[in-house]
Amino acid sequence: MFPLPTVAVIGGAGKSGKFVVRELIRQNIPIRILLRNPASYDGPAEGVVAGDVRDANTVLEVAAGCTAIISTLGQPKGEPSIFSQATCNILAAMEALDIKRYILTTGLNVDTTLDKKSPVTQAGTDWMKQYYPETTADKQLEYEMLAASTIDWTLVRLPLIGLTEDRDAIGASLIDCPGSGIHGSDLARFLVAQLWDRTFVRQAPFLANLSREA
Repeated sequence: MFPLPTVAVIGGAGKSGKFVVRELIRQNIPIRILLRNPASYDGPAEGVVAGDVRDANTVLEVAAGCTAIISTLGQPKGEPSIFSQATCNILAAMEALDIKRYILTTGLNVDTTLDKKSPVTQAGTDWMKQYYPETTADKQLEYEMLAASTIDWTLVRLPLIGLTEDRDAIGASLIDCPGSGIHGSDLARFLVAQLWDRTFVRQAPFLANLSREA
């Protein structure tokens, strides 16, 4: 058996984050959770830190005593893009606390040098660049910040997330998205598995269900 880490969860009250929190609890993995709005969270109160990921001291507080961080951070409506600032604070906290593992999610619109996107994936990328240019550029900056860092990161690029407990076969690829959707429960299991799996360290895999749409 591998030793259990203690995981700081960012975005744990969000749509996909709730699946991650449930999976960590199911596997008896100790967690600390950063919540901007604790009232939206119905899980165990132990380890909850109220605050905003854009505040560096709050990120330090939630990460203290942890050995890994998982983020499923979403974009607050009507606010400037949050992703690069969040990762800046998380990377600073990881350096200060000597945390090595960072696992996070993003969209299909992030590009890497390994990509060979299909027409469908490229169309989705182009659509996001046209209609959400600020967020798309900020997510790309987040990837570049990770690539320039020295930590063991994995940035998981996702299609539409189905908020279901279903379980189907999944595929991961460094060059193109292998499907059009991912079940929330399958996503959570994959993210938690990355705590020990070294396959995608310092990589940005696409992840999707293979058997049918999520």
